[in-house]
Amino acid sequence: MKLATQVRPTGGGAVGPVAGLAGRAGGPGPVPPGAAVGGARAAGELGLNRSEFARAVQLGIVRAGPPSPGGGARYARAELERLRAADGFPEALRAQVETVAGASAACAVLGIGPTRFTRLARCGHLTPVGYRINRYRAVVWLYLAAELREFGERRTALLHGGVTPEDRELMARGADLRPRRWRGRHVELLLGRTAGPWERAAVLASVLPEEEVARAVPDPAERMVLDALGPPPPYGHPQIPAAAAVAQRLLVADQPDEVRWYRAGLDFALTGARAQSNATGERGPT
Repeated sequence: MKLATQVRPTGGGAVGPVAGLAGRAGGPGPVPPGAAVGGARAAGELGLNRSEFARAVQLGIVRAGPPSPGGGARYARAELERLRAADGFPEALRAQVETVAGASAACAVLGIGPTRFTRLARCGHLTPVGYRINRYRAVVWLYLAAELREFGERRTALLHGGVTPEDRELMARGADLRPRRWRGRHVELLLGRTAGPWERAAVLASVLPEEEVARAVPDPAERMVLDALGPPPPYGHPQIPAAAAVAQRLLVADQPDEVRWYRAGLDFALTGARAQSNATGERGPT
C-alpha cells in the first residue's frame, strides 16, 4: 500500500492567507482578467488590511481557490467580484471582520463592566474568534464586534440581571470555557474547508493530545499522513518560543469530555478515510 502525503511549502517569507503582502516597490503589476490573484492583491481589492483579510478567510467570508504551484493561496476573480458586488461594500465587509481585543474593548462595545464581562466570557456565553499572547505571556482573547453587539441585543438579562445558577456553579468550580469555545469554533471552521476524510481526520487529530492520537491511530504510517495534512497554526499564532508555548496549550483539548468528543469524531473520520484507502490502495487523499 503506497503512502500518499502532501508536503507543505517552506520558505522564509510570510505564511497564511496574505503571504507576500509586502511586495515590490510600486505595487504588483497588472493581472489578466479572470486570473486568480494572491492574498496581497485580494486584500487590497477588497479594501481590507492584512489582519482583516486573514479574519475574512478564517471565517469563510472570502473563499480561497486552488493554490498556486508553489502552494500559496489564490483567490478567483469571480470571488472578489462577488464580495465587491454585495450591498454596503466595503463598510459591511469590514464590519463582519471587525475584532476587539481584551475585556476593556469588549466592555466598551457591550456597555458593561469588566467583572461582568469576564464572568460571561469564562462561563461560555461569548466565543472568542482568536487570541494573541501579550508581553507578559498572558492570553488576550479577540472577539467579533458584530457578535458582541448581537449578544447585547439578544441577551439583555445577562448584561444587567443577576448571576444564573449555572454560571454560579461554573464560577465556584473556577471554570474558564474560553479556550474550549475557541477550539470548537476553530475546528468547525477548519472542517468546513476540508476536502475529504483524511483531511477531516487530520483536523480532529490536531486538537487531541498526542497520546490520544497514538491510541486512536496505532499505525505510524497513518499518523504521518495526519501530521502532513494537519492545519497550520491559526493566523496570529506567536513565533517567539516562550509565547508560542503558551498559545500551543490553547490548541489542544484538555477536559476529558472534550477529548472524548473529538476522539469520537476522529474515529468516525478514520473509518471513512480507511475505506477510501482500501478502495484506492493508497494511504492518504487521492
